[in-house]
Amino acid sequence: MLGILLNDRETQEIDYLLRKELDEMLMDLKDMKLDKQMKTAIEARYKIIFRMYARLASPKQLSKYAINRKYTK
Repeated sequence: MLGILLNDRETQEIDYLLRKELDEMLMDLKDMKLDKQMKTAIEARYKIIFRMYARLASPKQLSKYAINRKYTK
């Protein structure tokens, strides 16, 4: 495990980057052109990024990115 100290500005920047990455992955999961194997890989990455975001975000903000299984079907 690694630790990191961030000031407020850096925390806001990481929050923004993680949200944008989650948004992109949600769009990709909705894309019907992607095959199941690709969506499975995106889901695995999404879970990691989501857990990182959960350390910074409030429960209200986090609920926006809680993945729904409908994206993968």
